[in-house]
Amino acid sequence: MDPRWLEGLLEDPGLKAELGLGPGIGLRVVSHVRVVYARSLCLRCKGKGLCGRPDCPFLEALRFFCSSMPELEGMSLEGASPPAVFVGRVGYPFVSVGPLVPPVVGDTSLMDMPERWAGLPLPEIIRMRSSLVRGKFTVDVRKPWKAGRLMDLTLELALSRGPVEAEAIFKRKPRKVLVLDEGVQPFGPTAPLRSLELSVSRWDQKLEKAYLDTDMRASEAVLWLYEEGVPISRIQRAFSVGAFGLKRLRRLVPTRWSITAVDSMISRELSLRIRDYPLLDEIRVYHASLLDNYYVVVLLPEAWAFEMMEAWAPGALWNPSFRTCFVSDWEGWRGRTTYARPGGSYYAARLAVCEALDGMRRQARAVVLREVRPGYKFPVGVWQVREAIRMAMRSEPFRTDSLKEALEHISGLLTIPAREWLKASRLLRDAICQVKLTRYVGDE
Repeated sequence: MDPRWLEGLLEDPGLKAELGLGPGIGLRVVSHVRVVYARSLCLRCKGKGLCGRPDCPFLEALRFFCSSMPELEGMSLEGASPPAVFVGRVGYPFVSVGPLVPPVVGDTSLMDMPERWAGLPLPEIIRMRSSLVRGKFTVDVRKPWKAGRLMDLTLELALSRGPVEAEAIFKRKPRKVLVLDEGVQPFGPTAPLRSLELSVSRWDQKLEKAYLDTDMRASEAVLWLYEEGVPISRIQRAFSVGAFGLKRLRRLVPTRWSITAVDSMISRELSLRIRDYPLLDEIRVYHASLLDNYYVVVLLPEAWAFEMMEAWAPGALWNPSFRTCFVSDWEGWRGRTTYARPGGSYYAARLAVCEALDGMRRQARAVVLREVRPGYKFPVGVWQVREAIRMAMRSEPFRTDSLKEALEHISGLLTIPAREWLKASRLLRDAICQVKLTRYVGDE
């Protein structure tokens, strides 16, 4: 499904008047593949209430997000970037690139460190991210050096160890832009960048080492940095500005793609390592919740395989219908070569599960169940999938030798009945129905 079908959904003049938004406020919605049932109705509705719901999730998100954005009077801004940058994907290979700077000085590192957001309420995350003002300029991803000084400063910002004081001057007053995208963290007002000045910054030494090594492939750099303990979010940020890879092959990567690419590279490498470990000796069920997303991870004592299932409850974000919407995909021993249907959340979940199995030095068949409830009104990025499953894998699991007992336990953790998950699952059905050769091998 083309994710651009919702672009312009909230450009209706009557809707903007209803919300009290002036003509200078731009509204852009980028949906994800999960908007399955809403395609025709929401497009025709534009907040008129055709679905019969008393509260429209799109209008609610719009009201809250726009009210959280800072009001900027002029065309200049001084603040401390966390540091943060954003590389767009519209118009690829000619994309908009630039820094994210809040009108705040001091330690702003939390604003772009999702590893530290677990436990924060959704409104606080939105307020924090909506204060980041995005400056942008156009870059050819294949020839970033041609963008000149602005690109050099953006690269310096991306490799910085901590917050960097910045002064941005825009070509026009920043506009409020709403981006609904499950793959990336939201941000605030946007404007074309005229100039950028940074204070002296200290680079992260490990990122700098990978940047200076022009004979190291990008995948090798990502894996080396991960093994060295560099946070995932820092690796993703540097990867997006083309800081890694062979000198002649370095390219900018849209932020949304870089997040998934880093999760995919690291989890694929860990899964190859896991295949050499002995099998888990029992069934384990882990669970955790974050931002009204409920997660269950089932580990079965079988050869490596992975499955991710998402169930979007009626009224949850991306599902204004009255039916539960399931999206799932899986891989077997050989892995996968096509893009997973759940999108970036699949690779974020796979990374967290592989980390846990690698720490156990065990191999297992892993099934992740994600139940999205109506309280999840605004997408904040796939980081919350990765961090929630990390939380789950650190908790004490339910242990059993019976798959039936495991399914009964799962039924007590989620509101959607276990039989509905079984209908959507490939690996759980196989575990129940598949006859193994050991059944016919008796003791001599």
